[in-house]
Amino acid sequence: MSLSKDELLTLVRKGARNMSWQEKLRLTVLLSLPAMVAQISSVAMQIIDAAMLGHLGTRESATVGLVSTTIWLFGGLCSAFAAGFSVQVAHYVGANDLRGARNIIRQGLFAGLAFSLVLALAGILIAPHLPSWLGADEDIHAGASEYFTIVATALPVLEINMLAAGSLRCSGNIKIPSFLNAMMCVLDVIFNYLFIFELHMGTAGAAYGTFLAYAITMVLMLYFLASRDRQLRFALDTDLIGKWDYARYIPSQETMKRAFTIGSPISLERGVMCGAQIAITGIIAPLGPVAIAANTFGINIESLCYMPGYGISEAATTLVGQSLGARRKDLMRSFAWISVGLGMVIMAVMGLLMGVFAPEMMGMITTDMNVVELGADILRIEAWAEPMFAASIVAYGVFVGSGKTLVPSLMNLGSIWIVRLTLAVLLVPSMGLRGVWIAMCIELCWRGAAFLFRLSRRGWSNISMQETLHGVNKTEEEEFILTNNIYENY
Repeated sequence: MSLSKDELLTLVRKGARNMSWQEKLRLTVLLSLPAMVAQISSVAMQIIDAAMLGHLGTRESATVGLVSTTIWLFGGLCSAFAAGFSVQVAHYVGANDLRGARNIIRQGLFAGLAFSLVLALAGILIAPHLPSWLGADEDIHAGASEYFTIVATALPVLEINMLAAGSLRCSGNIKIPSFLNAMMCVLDVIFNYLFIFELHMGTAGAAYGTFLAYAITMVLMLYFLASRDRQLRFALDTDLIGKWDYARYIPSQETMKRAFTIGSPISLERGVMCGAQIAITGIIAPLGPVAIAANTFGINIESLCYMPGYGISEAATTLVGQSLGARRKDLMRSFAWISVGLGMVIMAVMGLLMGVFAPEMMGMITTDMNVVELGADILRIEAWAEPMFAASIVAYGVFVGSGKTLVPSLMNLGSIWIVRLTLAVLLVPSMGLRGVWIAMCIELCWRGAAFLFRLSRRGWSNISMQETLHGVNKTEEEEFILTNNIYENY
């Protein structure tokens, strides 16, 4: 009889016996499937949004496409900040220190709110100037600025949602955040339709619809995290029932140091990578609205291919993180290779489907045949890179789970800035948008090979702890001493 997900996770944490290869694969799949569904639902939402705007016209699509990479930059910074805390949750849970995990969550929520408010203010301040900085035509400046301002205002909601969802996932609860994120996609489509078509708000309506969907999801995510989760609900800390202990929410120096160690390389990497994407957008913008729209739609459709990889990457982060907390080096390596292999197979199949049905996919989003033709060409170029793209995505999730993010982040930075951007600059004058995507394909294959090589080296999985971490009924002093051992080499 097959063991359940929770029973398999117990084997990871307590090490009662060795797990078979089939059990490791089963656990990886059980954790990956809900996350993959949520990621694909999210992309489906983006494609439907793009289709709604696409039917308004190429100008509206270009308005949103112009600022999309900058939005990814701000979203990536929020995601990296959340990872600095959620990975710690995985380590605590793997060490069976659930009280410590709950303390990390409280501190993360407070710190995340402060960080995202600063980020939102920065976004609002740059919004009026962003379209001109990117070299876009004057007629889309006002719409792009308004859209970006609304999205920036929503960043605190996005940050808290990411922190809550990441904490649930890293504790092994994949279903709730996956279900709620899928629900968010449905809400986004409903609200966007209402604001765009019924209230005739255009591109601003798409931003307001997304804002409202995020807000509802955040409230529900926090409710399930703090009140319903069987491991992380705050009521389990019986000494705090009926009290509002502010000190529990103020991040300690030790927690922030660990969060910085884990999250800062990710923040730097995502910031600089999105900076490269913004630079590429600046290269594409002078090519005109058709190229901007085709690039935007192409990215949305390609997301259908690589979002399953991100779902598997989330599972890999959870499994590797909990294996580290349990001091199971053997499981860290096994889960790493199983996850990467699974991701490469799935994304290879998705890439094949994308290459075959590229014109039909583009045709669902826009009726402009020039955009459809150009978009289909770039999607078929990118289809060749999907297996190696999977290797880089999932392997990066492995390294995040191990807490060692500096070298992988530098690898991402070097790859996109040196390989992709250089090739794009060289190819665009003669090949236009197709040259940008050829550069992207070559760079992703190179990056995947580099991550596979890094994964084959054993240094990333080294654990140096002098004491065994076990039990949940520890004093706060014991929690600090034991957990601090996890990070002594980071």
